[in-house]
Amino acid sequence: MINFNGQLSEHSMKTLSVSNRGLNYGDAVFETLRVSAGKILFWEDHYFRLMSSMRILRMEIPMNFTQEFLEEQVLSTIEAQDANYKTYRAKILVWRKEGGLYTPTSNDIEYAITCSPLENPFYTLDDSPCEVELFKDHYITSGILSTLKTNNKIINVLGSIYAKENDYQNCLLLNEKKQVIETLNGNLFLVKGDTIKTPPLADGCLKGVMRKQILSMFDKLLDYDFEEASISPFELQKADELFTTNVVTGITSITKYRKKEYSNSVAKELLGKLNMKARLG
Repeated sequence: MINFNGQLSEHSMKTLSVSNRGLNYGDAVFETLRVSAGKILFWEDHYFRLMSSMRILRMEIPMNFTQEFLEEQVLSTIEAQDANYKTYRAKILVWRKEGGLYTPTSNDIEYAITCSPLENPFYTLDDSPCEVELFKDHYITSGILSTLKTNNKIINVLGSIYAKENDYQNCLLLNEKKQVIETLNGNLFLVKGDTIKTPPLADGCLKGVMRKQILSMFDKLLDYDFEEASISPFELQKADELFTTNVVTGITSITKYRKKEYSNSVAKELLGKLNMKARLG
């Protein structure tokens, strides 16, 4: 099922115009959600990030786009699925209405909500190998736009193709200063000794909802110091642990970068706290 501007219909029954501005100009933003047992995890953070992104892109926010309205729309879309799954990945996609070329004729928006089932109701730590490499063909330009979830993700697409062609499970993305800022699908954390680092938003990394949840947990990790600081590629092989985060998978440990193999003790410690935080809301 797809929710298009509040109307539910079968996927096969809904088509978008070739003049869609999201398709033609990347004039769209989105939120990817994890919904478990009828609850959108970290919904308030998702909602305010979406509203902030729309304001930055000068989209007109409808009066009915309240937190309660969008939550209801997401949950009703999931309830319409003919399945017995308890956990879903949902996506809210918002684009500016068609009209105009680079200059839009209107700032009004349309939206769609889609969802797909997930197997596990809790966050788990995947034991599968996750070998990464730097993706150096293209760089992300640091700035406020790179922190948003827009559908201008061609670097992530090309990086994913590169990873697939070279048998890597993920890639590390660089900004124009050749600092490591994130992975293809999440924020990056580096552990060295008793210090945990993650790149600052000023370096161009995504303003991730899961990143925010992880940051809030560090005051409970008494054995570690934390800092938001730039990460050089030279630090990667000296690190004890690397992991990436996003709201759908939670925490994914990186197991290998070139000749360096990593542990996952901090990721394991954080996973239990994350599941507790998700349950408590």
